[in-house]
Amino acid sequence: MTAFSLDPVQTAWCAELRALAEERLRPLAEKGEPGHVNRALVAELGRLGLLARLFTSGALDLCLMRESLAHGCTEAETALALQGLGAHPVHAYGTRAQRERWLPRVADGSAVAAFALSEPGAGSDAAALALRADRDDARAPTSAPGPGEAAPAARGASSPAAGVASAVPGTLPVAPGSSPAASGVAPGVPGVAPAASGVVPAVPGTLPVAPGSSPAGPGPSVVEAQESPVAERDGWGSWRLSGEKCWISNAPEADFYTVFARTTPGAGARGVTAFLVPSDRPGLTGTPLDMLSPHPIGALAFDAVPVTADDVLGEPDRGFRVAMHTLNLFRPSVGAFAVGMAEAALAATLTHTAAREAFGGRLKDLQTVAHQVAEMAMRTEAARLMVYAAAAAYDEGAPDVPRRAAMAKLLATETAQYVVDAAVQLHGARALRRGHLLEHLYREVRAPRIYEGASEVQRAVIAKELYASVEAL
Repeated sequence: MTAFSLDPVQTAWCAELRALAEERLRPLAEKGEPGHVNRALVAELGRLGLLARLFTSGALDLCLMRESLAHGCTEAETALALQGLGAHPVHAYGTRAQRERWLPRVADGSAVAAFALSEPGAGSDAAALALRADRDDARAPTSAPGPGEAAPAARGASSPAAGVASAVPGTLPVAPGSSPAASGVAPGVPGVAPAASGVVPAVPGTLPVAPGSSPAGPGPSVVEAQESPVAERDGWGSWRLSGEKCWISNAPEADFYTVFARTTPGAGARGVTAFLVPSDRPGLTGTPLDMLSPHPIGALAFDAVPVTADDVLGEPDRGFRVAMHTLNLFRPSVGAFAVGMAEAALAATLTHTAAREAFGGRLKDLQTVAHQVAEMAMRTEAARLMVYAAAAAYDEGAPDVPRRAAMAKLLATETAQYVVDAAVQLHGARALRRGHLLEHLYREVRAPRIYEGASEVQRAVIAKELYASVEAL
């Protein structure tokens, strides 16, 4: 399929990622326990350098990774995305100490991250958070492990095996021109568009140099980011977190959580603070949730969990901007995930309808079937183009990113639902059999229309941005 805005290097890279997902990542995904973090899969993503790229790539690069992985292994795509979602606030708003402690471990797959925003009474209305951060006069002690030590899962969760990269045999080396992910070094320069020429040949058995990276040598370290927006933290004191979080992916097995809590009552979005909370903090417990599609997801309970100024991401009472900045980056890539699933469903449908004998011919010869397939392809392509446009706008620093991101997520997730449903219909009962690709996609495709902003929220964002532009005239 012709790729709008993609050069030959990017197109080849996407093809390599799709093959990698099918041949190397899917077998690891199939060995995982449903509903639990697949540490071996996360470690493999780290060893291949894909997790490190989360911190050195722009939005378009992120979309290409998610779309390509989703085409061959949705579990690998989701594992990569959750690492990025949970750790991006640390990368963008954390102090040097926070970044140096956690980002190399996220990049090599030995630490699992989680983004803890939603609550039982605050899902779509994220500004209505009720998790309290009460001031603590004395600086609260913590039991966080020292550098290089593994943080255990939240109490109440099953204890996962150590997620070290060397645990999985038969791995691929990292991309040429990059240093191993375990070193905390990744290829690519943030926000820099890949060159249109100069295809880097792949070395057999390895991933090609990904677009945006330099074949001449390694890129910046994953801990090399902007300094914390606040240099002076003395006097901020400490807090104790009390309340609940719900629908948190990777909970309760993550090693740390980006937690959003209310530090100023009655202040709405302006009274929320983002905290980096290691999973071993006293008072933090978690329980898994059994979902339609068995992902690692759960609820967290905070019983006076101690946090200090050293755990703050960004500034106190300014955590909502941390959440929105993260979501503006990841919303287009949720659309890319959806596009990848739609593409997989469309490919399966083309193969099936071209071979299936029915009514004295093949299904593809029936006009109703052919027109349905054409509609599926058209909608998928339109969604893909909108996702790429939104990602490019983010990378360019365009002022209308919230609107474009909302449009991309809305169109792509609704389109994927339509395409997968149509594919099931054209396959018939066989697509509903447990283990069939479409049975898997049918369960997977529903959630993206809800998380990171439901479709109704995206419509509200789009309308708000449109009317704001009219009022500004």
